[in-house]
Amino acid sequence: MLLWLAVLMALAYALTTGFHNGANANAALVVTRVARPAQAMALTSVFCLLGPMVGGTLVANVIAGLIRVDQGVTVAVLGAGLTGATAWNAITWRSGIPSSAGHALIGGLVGAAVLQGGWKAVYWGGLDGWKPVGVLGFLLALTISPVIGFTVGLVVDRGARAALRRATRRGRRPVRGGEWVTSASLAFANGSNDGAKAAGIIAALLLAAGRTSSLSLPLWVRAASSVALTVGTAVGGWALVRTIGRRLYRIRPLDGLVAQGSSTVVVVASSLVGAPVSTTQVLASSVVGIGIGRHRFRHINWVIVRTILLTWITTLPASAALAALSLLIWRR
Repeated sequence: MLLWLAVLMALAYALTTGFHNGANANAALVVTRVARPAQAMALTSVFCLLGPMVGGTLVANVIAGLIRVDQGVTVAVLGAGLTGATAWNAITWRSGIPSSAGHALIGGLVGAAVLQGGWKAVYWGGLDGWKPVGVLGFLLALTISPVIGFTVGLVVDRGARAALRRATRRGRRPVRGGEWVTSASLAFANGSNDGAKAAGIIAALLLAAGRTSSLSLPLWVRAASSVALTVGTAVGGWALVRTIGRRLYRIRPLDGLVAQGSSTVVVVASSLVGAPVSTTQVLASSVVGIGIGRHRFRHINWVIVRTILLTWITTLPASAALAALSLLIWRR
């Protein structure tokens, strides 16, 4: 019974991750009026559904090996970690603040594991060559990826504006068409990275409960994580579309193309090396990079930027605390 409650909590985590990530692939299409909300949602839902089914195995394996507690309490610890992460996802989503579901997950797992078995209950890791491993590797990937997103967004936007400086209106039409492509690719990248996080936890739960002999991902695990993430993307992302596309920096078609394209490159590259990253962090940083690259400092809502940064900083301790509290219930 406890196992399946924890599996349901993993799917709830995937659902709330979709709440946050729905804005990532939809914001540019909707805000720049390239597509109607229903059209944007249909497109991104299809590609978000495909992401966990096709890729993300390396990311799932990284997530599954983060904690090291006695097998008898593994399910309770993972369930508590997922509870803390899911609760924090829901709180920030209701507040309309883009937050990192990946940060929330790592905070929740560490908080529950440390309370159960002390610091040795966490696989801290670091880097294995270029591959991030353990909690420190996870945090390193989450820290570096927004910086890369900011830099790539700034550089690519400047290059794109230079290339299109003398373009006629007819020459600018491919930009709007390109938004469809980058929106679909970002939805796929989002699914392959974020969907794999929930799938990895479910694999760890099944292993701890003796339902499988390895951390390989059964088809039903991929499918269930994929569906939960996609449903969250479809129904919950609109609260954050306005934050990403208007309140943070009012993006135009070229901005949307560059931000989504740059974010896709960063997230896909991270998935290929098994680095769990936050699509929300990467995209938000890319949007700010575009605004700075255009020297439109006054057009960037720095109050929102500060709020996002504060949320990213508090996510780890907040989700850890929520997970630690919920562990008292999971162990009963």
